[in-house]
Parts: sequence; C-alpha cells; structure tokens
Amino acid sequence: MARAYSAVYKSTLAQVSAPEAPFIMLEIDHPDLVEPIRIINDNQDLTSNGELYIGCPFRCVLPDDFENQLPKARLAVDNIGRELMYWIETTSGGNGSTVKFMQVMRSRPDQIEWEIVMSLYNVNVNMQEVAGELGFENLFSKPAINVQYRPTTCPSIF
Repeated sequence: MARAYSAVYKSTLAQVSAPEAPFIMLEIDHPDLVEPIRIINDNQDLTSNGELYIGCPFRCVLPDDFENQLPKARLAVDNIGRELMYWIETTSGGNGSTVKFMQVMRSRPDQIEWEIVMSLYNVNVNMQEVAGELGFENLFSKPAINVQYRPTTCPSIF
C-alpha cells in the first residue's frame, strides 16, 4: 500500500545520522474509558493536534505487511501503575479495546506521517510489563450471510 510521506520524513529516514528520529504515539481506546490513553515512546511529553501524549517508553513490533496474511503487531508497556491494572481487570483483559499507532517527528508533531488502528487481544500481565497482541478481525473466515438455507435450518423448503 502506497503512503504519502512528507519530504522531511523521507529525508530523515534516508539519512544515516539524522538530526531527529520519528516517534511512535499510541492511543488506547475502550468504551469504558472517558478519553483514550495517550502515550509516546519517549521520556518527554508531546502535544500533537491539541492532545497531550505522556512520555512512557514501550516496546512494540509494528505490523508487518506480507501478502496473503493479516498484519499483526505486539505491544508491551511497563507495569507502572494501579490504574492500568484496574482497567485491565474491569474490562476482562482490555476486551474490545483498539490501539492506534501514529508516527510523527518531534519537530512537526501535528503532521501524522503514518497511522494504523488495530484491535487489542491476548493481554498478558506480569510484575514487569503488560503485553498484548494487536491485529485485525479475520473477516474472510466469516460467512457472508447470517442465515443459510440448508436442510438443517429450513427443512420445509427441501
């Protein structure tokens, strides 16, 4: 899939010793949250498009882009607060959550260079980190219609 990156972003990616590196911002959203959790993979906060992203280092494997395969990603955040654990426990492991990845340059925080929204599932928690898998629902494995006319569902027409 072709993406329309800005010239500054392309130039930064092409340089060996670039003056700045792109940052990944996350928005974790769930129907039970009043507003999404917003974090940036840095030790400093950043305001982008009027929203404050809290600096919180995390580890992520960005979604791959292979043919004939649904993209998958992995996310791990340090287990640093009771609020996060309380939310995970009350939402059955974050069931129904979505995570939006966005990539920006610190010098141009309002210019979103790349973004993708994925569903969060398989959340695992231990003393050090909260980790989960990200992906898309496989719509190709679902039937196209809810009711099918078969002898078991509609015996009167057979």
